[in-house]
Amino acid sequence: MKALIAVLPGDGIGPEVVAEGVRVLEAVAVRHGHQFTLQSADFGGVAIDAVADPLPQATLDLCLRSDAILLGAIGGPKWGGSDPLRRPEAGLLRLRRELGVYANLRPVAVHPALRSASPLRPELLVGVDLVFVRELTGGIYFGAKTRDAFSASDLCSYSVAEVERVTRVAARLARARRGKLTSIDKSNVLETSRLWRETVTRLMAAEFADVTLEHALVDSAAMHLIRKPSDYDVIVTENMFGDILTDEASMLAGSLGVSPSASLGDGTRGLFEPIHGSAPDIAGRGIANPIGTILSVALLLRHSLGLETEAQEIEAAVYRAIDKGLRTADIASADVNGGRAASTREAGEVILAELTAGA
Repeated sequence: MKALIAVLPGDGIGPEVVAEGVRVLEAVAVRHGHQFTLQSADFGGVAIDAVADPLPQATLDLCLRSDAILLGAIGGPKWGGSDPLRRPEAGLLRLRRELGVYANLRPVAVHPALRSASPLRPELLVGVDLVFVRELTGGIYFGAKTRDAFSASDLCSYSVAEVERVTRVAARLARARRGKLTSIDKSNVLETSRLWRETVTRLMAAEFADVTLEHALVDSAAMHLIRKPSDYDVIVTENMFGDILTDEASMLAGSLGVSPSASLGDGTRGLFEPIHGSAPDIAGRGIANPIGTILSVALLLRHSLGLETEAQEIEAAVYRAIDKGLRTADIASADVNGGRAASTREAGEVILAELTAGA
């Protein structure tokens, strides 16, 4: 297979973890005879420093002609100025909109060997295997914004079509898994949530009657996600609720550092990134966890390139490495390898060795 993959290392620890993801992509290409053209471009804070734009036209053009995009992380206090259009996050919102990636998939599966890394009791984590589908290009993040000296506002707006299309993605995923979909809203307060609930209910009855649907209010769901997370299979929700709940859910798996994501639209091209931020406090120290990025590479191969076997090989290599004691600083514990944490590079090397050994 031939594919052009845009690589956006970004800011902070982004370049460090992306480097390990790139090495995995290159190893997969060699082993399976694929031709992956990996082309890097500035994005986020580094692009602001270079050309005063978080999403330069050249970077956008590269992404639009690519088969997939691998992103590290962006942002940091250095770029937290008063002009919202000059912040790295503005570039990310624009990139999502330009790519049309409206469905953000965030799987949360708790590896048995990492149960002790979670702040929850290990017995609560047995059987946890869920996927969030977060609507990504609508809602309050993209609504009209106002501000003056005395007040500010952010408009939250959703259309029926926006709710329908992300619900279909989630329902198809649920149908292929355990057949259960939970839709999360705040319909006892918000008009957008009432539209959301009514639309999801109607669509599911008409097109996915074989999938069990339940509704939950976001505050109740946040509690239940901690009390009994194994109850969930696929969760669909709007942009801001999804942003918050997926960070909460990442702690079930032990760390933000092990969680991947895929942002998808109507075609095969997607944006793939770990869910963690740029972590400027540890940037350059070589201690960031690359697992979330490497698992995002697996999602890239699966969803954008249709390479399921290769995706499964990467995931299996990661899980074997964890079983054998691989731990980075964010998930290190005293009972594994004497508590010694692997560096970012070392973690990548261990996973690459498992990938080769498992061929």
